Amino acid sequence: MTTLFDAAPAATTAAGPRPYRVAGLDISLTGTGIATLGGTTRVPTTGRRRDTIVQRRARMRHITETVLTEVGHVDLACVEGPSHHSVGGSVWDRGGLWWLIVDGLCARDIPVAVIPPTSRAKYATGKGNSRKAVVMHAAQSRYGAILPTDDEADALILRAMGLHHLGQPLAEVPDGHRAALAGCQWPDLPEVAR
Repeated sequence: MTTLFDAAPAATTAAGPRPYRVAGLDISLTGTGIATLGGTTRVPTTGRRRDTIVQRRARMRHITETVLTEVGHVDLACVEGPSHHSVGGSVWDRGGLWWLIVDGLCARDIPVAVIPPTSRAKYATGKGNSRKAVVMHAAQSRYGAILPTDDEADALILRAMGLHHLGQPLAEVPDGHRAALAGCQWPDLPEVAR
């Protein structure tokens, strides 16, 4: 069995095209999860409700710049869409951060797919209302990955969904899980140099 951390095949050879480069991004103010061909990572930050505009801006710029550096140039970025039913602190900042990162990806001409949280959970577990711990366990089991946080697990699932959509699944998933791909906003992709 191969895992996402096995060495990637060389660029296009007589054996066929190179794999797509896909990033998964679970965007968050406290811990943005990132999954790429190189593995997973997390961008942890802290803030307080009384932070000034300057402090909040610096935090969001730090997260955005770190994410864009980690992602590099990919064929597709899969970002978790906003949870429209979330309430509580920092709704404006979360939305602003999401748009800063998406805008940065678009400025690099990286196609962006938007994956609803329920589709991410369904792809991982078969149920759209699965808790983060269940999604993390499913990601670890299916992909053989060591994932220290649920942010990284979510990012890995988002990356796996993008690869599956492009015809290069990381692993086989049951039909009920695969049905989650239909609920996503997939970009029209230009012919990717493969």
